[in-house]
Amino acid sequence: MEPNEADSFGDVRAAYIHVPFCSAVCPYCDFAVVAGADHMAERYIQAVLGEISMSDPMGSLGSVYFGGGTPSHIDPALLGRVLDALARRHGLDADAEISVEANPEDFSPGRAGAIQALGFNRVSFGAQSFDGAVLNSLGRRHGDADIRAAVEAARLAGYSSVSLDLIFGTPGETEGSWASTLEQGVALEPEHISCYALTVEPGTPLGRSVRQGAAAPDPDVQADRYEYAEETLADSGYLRYEVSNWAKPGYECRYNLTVWAQGEYEAYGNGAHRFREAVRSRNIRRLEAYMDRVESGIRPTAGTDPVEGWDREIDRLFVGLRRSAGVSPGPGGDALMKTGEGSRLNAAGVIGLIDGRLVVKRPLLTDEVHRSVLDLPVPEDWGKPPRPR
Repeated sequence: MEPNEADSFGDVRAAYIHVPFCSAVCPYCDFAVVAGADHMAERYIQAVLGEISMSDPMGSLGSVYFGGGTPSHIDPALLGRVLDALARRHGLDADAEISVEANPEDFSPGRAGAIQALGFNRVSFGAQSFDGAVLNSLGRRHGDADIRAAVEAARLAGYSSVSLDLIFGTPGETEGSWASTLEQGVALEPEHISCYALTVEPGTPLGRSVRQGAAAPDPDVQADRYEYAEETLADSGYLRYEVSNWAKPGYECRYNLTVWAQGEYEAYGNGAHRFREAVRSRNIRRLEAYMDRVESGIRPTAGTDPVEGWDREIDRLFVGLRRSAGVSPGPGGDALMKTGEGSRLNAAGVIGLIDGRLVVKRPLLTDEVHRSVLDLPVPEDWGKPPRPR
């Protein structure tokens, strides 16, 4: 993807819809999800429709992303009601990318076809691994055959883009296991692949077990796994366009690109985050509290963070530096390169200017670059008019 094309997604309007329902909650999951609460799905979707009706129209949407949780777990007709409400409130581009997350074990041909018929054209599967032992360790309920069957169902139903999410660095995973997972994933020819390091989040079953002495992911091993994925996917025709995301040319996720280009996006559902009119805001996380608030006719916002002035410049760098295309340096990038830490990162080949853009050249160290960006002080001349010549 060309840098200018990546930047153009800042003009795209997008929306995220959170669907919290799952058949089971994975031990590593820290998202706002619930299991055993399917009886609330109808009421929840009605609340989402209410929240949509409270939001200000933002113009036609170029991308819509249903995440979770497991959106494909609930009645497809409920997803269709939300999509119709978004179209009425904001409008939908004729070629809008409309994504749905799904678990392989419940994406039957019938469900795949029903969801596609509603207008969904992209599906992202939580595959995680093709190794049964790793899947069991992650608390997943599918096997490798389920992944292959789900991808086939998506192809038969006519989805134009299929994505696989993979997790690396699970304790007990071997080098051969990860290599096999990548090989089997690539063999299915998905248009998009995401690779994430297993993260231990406080408050999750995994976090508690690690605190009690269970094996934790090894950062050095995870780094090796990431580098192997980079090499393997590049050799297979996938281009890395963001730290954790690879795609065949033209199949980059538009919703992701909008977020990383500092574009505006709405968000609906419990725990959902949005960015509109230079304000980042988030919804109430607890399911019952979210529904109660909307049913009372009140926006379910839990907090807001204005992104103005120097903060907006820092925000632009923070999200944009995740992309392989990087960002135009601007005042923030210029300030970073002049600091001692920026000079050190530049000398070490972690960051650098490529064709006039500031790029993280070693994506494994993106978090370190982000910390340096967040530590940047406001320049003394920030906001002052230029001196007359």
